[in-house]
Amino acid sequence: MNIKEYENGSFLKPLASIKYLFKKPHTLRYPYEEKPVPDRFRGLHINDVDKCIGCGNCRDICPCAAITMVDPSDIHPIDKNKVGANPVRPKIDYGRCSFCALCVEMCPTGSLKMSKDLIYVSPDADSFNWVPLVEQGREEGYTQSDEITPLMLEAEKMEELEPDVRKKTFEEIVKGFTREQALKEAMRCLGCGICMQGCPAHMKIPEYIQAIFDEDNKRSVKYMLEDNVLPGICGRICTHRCQDACVYNYRGEPVLIMWLKRYATDQLESYKDVEIEKMPPTGKKVAIIGGGPSGLSCAYHLTTMGHSVTIFEKGQRAGGALANGIPMYRLPIYELDKEIKHIEDMGVEIRLNTEVGKDVSFEELLENYDAVYIGVGLSFGRYIKLKGEEHPDVIQAIKFLRQVKVEGRREIARRVIVIGGGNVAMDVARTVVRLQQMAYGGEGTMVQTVSLEDWDIMPASKEEIDGALEEGVIFNPGWGPNQVLLDENGKIRGLEVKKVKYVFDENHRFNPAFYEDQKKVLEGDYIVEAVGQMYDLSFIPKELLDKLEFTPRRKIKVDEYGETTIPGVFAGGDLVETSRGDAISAIANGHRAAIGIDRYLRSKK
Repeated sequence: MNIKEYENGSFLKPLASIKYLFKKPHTLRYPYEEKPVPDRFRGLHINDVDKCIGCGNCRDICPCAAITMVDPSDIHPIDKNKVGANPVRPKIDYGRCSFCALCVEMCPTGSLKMSKDLIYVSPDADSFNWVPLVEQGREEGYTQSDEITPLMLEAEKMEELEPDVRKKTFEEIVKGFTREQALKEAMRCLGCGICMQGCPAHMKIPEYIQAIFDEDNKRSVKYMLEDNVLPGICGRICTHRCQDACVYNYRGEPVLIMWLKRYATDQLESYKDVEIEKMPPTGKKVAIIGGGPSGLSCAYHLTTMGHSVTIFEKGQRAGGALANGIPMYRLPIYELDKEIKHIEDMGVEIRLNTEVGKDVSFEELLENYDAVYIGVGLSFGRYIKLKGEEHPDVIQAIKFLRQVKVEGRREIARRVIVIGGGNVAMDVARTVVRLQQMAYGGEGTMVQTVSLEDWDIMPASKEEIDGALEEGVIFNPGWGPNQVLLDENGKIRGLEVKKVKYVFDENHRFNPAFYEDQKKVLEGDYIVEAVGQMYDLSFIPKELLDKLEFTPRRKIKVDEYGETTIPGVFAGGDLVETSRGDAISAIANGHRAAIGIDRYLRSKK
C-alpha cells in the first residue's frame, strides 16, 4: 500500500459495510408495497384492437424490429371485411422492445398505448411475445403527444384561383403543386397502403408516391398506368376515395393523393417514353361500344394483352362524359387529348362518328369480332315528369353541358334555376355563373339550385358545394319542384317548389314525401334539370336484349369479370352495379372486364 492510499483511509475500510448487513432494506417488495408511477410511464403495451386498422406503421417505425403484424382472430374477433383496415394487429416481442414509444406516437388511430405496468413473470421465453389487448386490464400510461409528433399531420395547401377571378373564366381552377410542394407532400406518405382499399382501381399508390419523392415521374406514371389508363384526368376530377381511406384522417389531414397524381402526369408532355409491357399479338379482335372511361380502360388493357381492339364512338371525340360534360375549368380538353393519344399510340383504333345500331349493327360486331364490350354509359338525361318541363327553356343537364363544352354555346338567361343536388348540378350551376359573367358581367344575374336533399344528405361533394357557394350560387335544399310557372306571354317566370317531408322512407328507399301546404316560388327565366341520367340500349336487337339479365336496379347483370348472360358479350361502366357514377369506378370495371375478356379469348380454341 502506498502512502496516498494510507492517507485516504485504512485498508480495512471496505469491511465497514458489514454493519448494514442486518439493517432493513429500503427497496419495495412488489406486490406487497405500492409505489405510484408517473402518468406517462412507459410500460407494457395495450391496444384497442377494434380501433386499430392494422396499417403497420408501428412495425415500420420500430427501431428494434420488435413488432410483427399477425391475425389475432384466435384471441380476439375482428371484422375482416372492414374497408380501410387490414385484418392484422401488432404483436410485441419484449425480448427486443426498448420501450421508446415511437410505435405509440406513429399510431394514426391512437389505438396503441403503453401501460403503467412493467411486471411480467414467466418461465416460458416465448410468452414474452404477444398481441396486446385493452382487455388485459393494465392501467393506461404513455399516450400520444398532441404537441410533438413524428407524423406530418398538415397537408400542403393547394393554390387555386380566387372566386372573383375564376368565375369570369373557364380557366382551370386548381393551379397544381410546385416541385417543392409535391416533394413535401409525398414525404408525408407512410407507405402503409390502406389508401389502396379505398381506390376502386386499387392503384399502387405508395409506389407511385415514392417515385414522386424520388423525382422519377416516369416511374411514377408507369405504376399509375398499370391500373388506371387515365391518371392525368383522375388527378383532376377523381372522387379520391383513396384520400378518404388515408390513415392521416384519424389525426390530421389526408395525403393529397389526387394532386400528387396530377403533379407527376403534368411533368410529362406525353407518355411515349413510359415503358409499357405488351404481350405478343394473339390474332383475336375485340369491339368496344362507347369511348368513355370504361371503354378506353378496357381497350387499353386488352391491347397490352396482345389483342386487336376497335372502339366505336358515336361522338366526334372519345371520352364520353369526360369530353362532353365535365366543364373546362375542372378538366381541360388538352389533358383528355393527351391521354387518348397515348391509348391510340398503344395500338387501339378509335372510330369516331360511328354509331352502333346505325352505322354498324350489333350483329355485325358479334359476327366480325371475337368478343364485344358494351360501355355506352349514361348518355341521356332523366326527366322528372315535371308539369311544364316540355317548355323549350327547360333543358337536360347533359345536353346543356355538351352545348357549352363541345358546341361552344355562350348565350344564357339572366336568372337560371338548376334542379338537382349532385355534382352534375354543381357543374351546371358553376358553368352558368361563368356564362353570365361573360354575357352580362354578372349584372342582374342569379343562379340558384333546388334539391330534395337537405344539406346533410346532399350528394354533391363538399368541394363542389363550397366552390359553388363561393361563386355566388344560391341553394334551396330540402325543396322539391312542383311545376314550371309561365307568364302571359308563355315565357318562364319561375318554378313552384314545395317543402320536402323526407327523401327516404323507413325502409331507406328513395320515396320522397312533401308538405303540400308549404310552397314557394323561385324566380327564373331558364331551368336546367340535373336529376340523373339513363342509358340507351336500343342498338341491341330485341331477341338479344331479351337474353340479357338485369339487376333489380336495372343494371346489366355481369359476373366478376364483366361477362353478361350472352357468352362473349361483356359490359361495364355505368351499366353495371360496381359503378358509382364516377370515372375511377368506370376505369376499374373496364380493367376487370379486360381481364375477363382475355380469359375468355384464351379459353377459345
